[in-house]
Amino acid sequence: MLLHGALLAALVYGWLLFRQPPRPAPTLAIEGQVVDARAVPGTPAPPPPQPPPPATAPQTPPEDVGPPQPTPEELAQREQERQQAEQAVAQARQAAEQKVAQEKAAADKAAKEAAERKAAEARAAAERQAQERARRLAEAQEATDAQADLKRSLAAEQANAVRSGPALANWQSLITAKIKSNWFRPPTARSGIECTLYVTQVPGGEVTQVRIGDCNGDQAVRQSIEDAVYRASPLPPPPDPALFDRNLKIDFKPD
Repeated sequence: MLLHGALLAALVYGWLLFRQPPRPAPTLAIEGQVVDARAVPGTPAPPPPQPPPPATAPQTPPEDVGPPQPTPEELAQREQERQQAEQAVAQARQAAEQKVAQEKAAADKAAKEAAERKAAEARAAAERQAQERARRLAEAQEATDAQADLKRSLAAEQANAVRSGPALANWQSLITAKIKSNWFRPPTARSGIECTLYVTQVPGGEVTQVRIGDCNGDQAVRQSIEDAVYRASPLPPPPDPALFDRNLKIDFKPD
């Protein structure tokens, strides 16, 4: 408690000390009087005032004669520098033109190569397409030929089957019988006549040509048989259209 009381007293004392206004600084009282130095005895008199200097006339500025003329050496140096500058400009222009020309040539070459490459690719594609079309056409033709061969084979087999049957023999006997009915036996014909006839006909049975092959008769017999074939036209049609044949071989034995 004593310590707290001492601290509180110190704070109050300090507050009272700083609260008082500051005291003014002391001043010295000095009195003086202004006197003229000429009135003081023993003082030298001041010098008289000097008159002002006379006014001088303004100086004329020197005449402007311009810069000094260059010497011949300087003129030659300037001419050499000018020529060097022009030469440098010409070289720079030439280099720029060469660069532009090179770039243009490179661009043209690249464009030409690209066009050639594109044309080559187009030709290759066209060739591939043509080869593919040719292959397909060949396959289609092979298939068509195979079908045609199959049809011909089937037709031939059917014709052979028909021709190997009794229908062909019956048709040939009808043709032979009609020729015999139209044959007039000549007086020179002997018994046992056997002749091979080659007859050409068109659809419908009309005879267009007759040729006598091996025959044991004379010329009159041969001519009479040929005439009989033409008189028998049109020949009897086959019972089956598959039996029709333009060229007939007939064994004519009238006896």
